[in-house]
Order: sequence, then C-alpha cells, then structure tokens
Amino acid sequence: MDDDRPLHGVRVLDLTNVLAGPYCSYQLMLLGAEVVKIERPGDGDLARSLGPEPALNRAALGASFLAQNAGKKSVELDLKAAADRTVFADLVRDADVLLENFRAGVLSRLGYGWEVLRGLNPRLVYCAISGFGQTGPMRHAPAYDQIIQGLSGMMSVTGTPETAPLRVGFPVSDTVGGLVAAMSIAAALAGRTRTGEGVCLDVSMLETSLSAMGWAASNYLVSGVPPEPMGDQNATAAPSGTFHAADGPLNIAANREEQFRTLCRLVGRPDLVTDARFADREARKHHRSALNDEINAALRRRPAVEWERLLADAGVPAARILTVAQSVELDQLRERGFFTDLEFPAHPGRTLRVSGNGVLVNGVPLRPPSPPPLLGEHNAEFRPAGRDDPAAEEVPAP
Repeated sequence: MDDDRPLHGVRVLDLTNVLAGPYCSYQLMLLGAEVVKIERPGDGDLARSLGPEPALNRAALGASFLAQNAGKKSVELDLKAAADRTVFADLVRDADVLLENFRAGVLSRLGYGWEVLRGLNPRLVYCAISGFGQTGPMRHAPAYDQIIQGLSGMMSVTGTPETAPLRVGFPVSDTVGGLVAAMSIAAALAGRTRTGEGVCLDVSMLETSLSAMGWAASNYLVSGVPPEPMGDQNATAAPSGTFHAADGPLNIAANREEQFRTLCRLVGRPDLVTDARFADREARKHHRSALNDEINAALRRRPAVEWERLLADAGVPAARILTVAQSVELDQLRERGFFTDLEFPAHPGRTLRVSGNGVLVNGVPLRPPSPPPLLGEHNAEFRPAGRDDPAAEEVPAP
C-alpha cells in the first residue's frame, strides 16, 4: 500500500539521534515518507550502540536503533567537510522536510541556520526538536528524557507519597516530543499546499511534556490544586485504579455512576451502592481507601482474567496488568497487524520484529517496507558520480 500512504512522495532528511527525533521520523516513514538519515561517518546515530546485546552494539545495530529506524535510508555525511556539504546542500534542495535534534544553535553554527536552509529551498519544512526550544534562558542546557521528566513535574506525581518522585518507566518525554514533532510536520506539509512556502518548527520537549500531562497540570492552572502522587489510583474518580484479584492485579476504572453500580452488582456487593460513604462521585473519592478495601475483598474470589471478561462484557473498563512480554503477545495486536517481522540486518536467519504506530489506513496497518539500514548503506544512492567536487560548495564552511 506504499502509494496509498498519506505522505508518499515526501522526502525527509533526518539528522537526529537516539529517540525523540528518530521516533518522529519513524512515524513519518510509516505514513509513507522517504526518510534519509544523515549520519556522522564511522559512528552514526548514537542509538546504534545502545541496547542489551553488546555484540549488536559493537556492530552498530543496537536494539534502540533497530526499534525506531526500519524503513529508512542511511547516508554518511560530515557537515564540516566541503565535499559532504555539497552533497548535503543538494539534498536540502530536493527535500520536503529537514529534522534535527541538536542542542539549540548547533546547526546554525555548522552554517545551516533557517535563513540558509530557506535560501536553498523555500518550500522546506524545517523542524528542530530540543529539550527546551531554540529560545529562552535554558535553550543551551543539555537535556535527556529524565531531565525533562524531572523539570516538567512529571516525576513529582509518579509513585506514591512514600516513593515519589519516580521516573516514568519508559522515555515518555522523548516519545511525546517526537509525536508532537511528527504532527507538526504533517500539519506544515498540509499548510504548504496552500501557501507554497516552508516553515520553521521549534519543538520543546519540556513544553510538550507539560502539555501532555493534562489534568495534572490543568487542575493547578485552573483551580490552584497541586497534583499529588497517588500511585496506581486515579485522582478524578473512585473506584478507579489497581485492584487485586485472586491471582494478581487488575485495573478497574468505574468512572461513571452506572459503571459503579454495575461493578458492585457483579462483585456481589450491591449494598455498596446504598452505603452513604459511597453515595456519589465526591463521596467515593473522599472514602477511596474504604471503598477499595471492600472491592478488593470481593475480587479475591476469582482470578483476574475472569473478572476482566465479566466486567468488560458488562461495560465496566477492566483489564489485567501485564508484563511487556505478555502484552506483545495479545491477540488484539496480532489481529490488527501491529508488529512486522523483517529480515534482521546483517544477520541471516534471524528475524527482527518492530512495531507500527496503531494507525490503519483504509483498513491496512502501516508497516516499514525494509529493515533498519546499516551505517552508510545508501551512500552510493546519494553520492552521484561527479557531485563530490569541493569547488561546487555553495554554503561557506563554519
């Protein structure tokens, strides 16, 4: 379905490393864009050396790289070398998008600030992802996901009052930053069809993280109520959180009145509906601990999977808490084609399984068409004969 994907025909130059940027360009690739990774000669994306298998890290095929770079092309360019700058300038002229996640100002110091890029290609959509954005007093500060989680307040509301602050168990700030960047690029490409001109997009991971925190931030901004760490409980409703069945944990979110009534009936405790402590939403929140104790006692009569089926069938959101190893084997994901099996780069006979993005286009899942590239695998494709003459350089070296 490559020709049917929304971004078919769009070329993205991807200068990014590690996660936020590569995750962004992976989304664009799944949507049909041709993504050309511009990598530092000899080293490439830092993620090539990150992962749990040392042998793969040494081969520049670390698991962190493999997870986000299927379907892309790799070209080695040194943006401080005249011949490579010539190639890069030509690529910019032919590109639709340039994506980078350097610290603020790095690409400008290399001689490719927005004004230069726009001069080479007025239709270019330029997107810079950074920890704090290209402006402001923190713009030059180094930032990784954990730094952003801490500064955004995210860690302060993760865990319990006894354990907070805690880091969220995956790099959520990187991921959210990449998603917002991909959405912004898609919007800019749509806008270009109207204006004919490119734009400069400045994406701040700190700001995208705060934006994604939803009620945790808005309850304070609107009502002055600071959020507190509540562990596995939902601050907006009760009973809503993690409970305990006979054999393990179970999430239940009976956020609406009818769901609460149905839950009480199905667990054999219809009397809870008429208990004054649980008479309405605010009362249930105030007496959350007592309500949870009553429900947990009733849930211990059956295993979690039985409660999951019984409650979900009756319209009460409920599901077991799975490990990652269990989650990736769900029939739901298999049915929708969420994972794609690819030939493992440079490892004949080994299979690489990578994720999609949860989007079906006309009923078809978005899949990467090829494995992640070896470092410089597509050098020949983008270094045509006769185009490496330093005299052709048009952008002064820094």
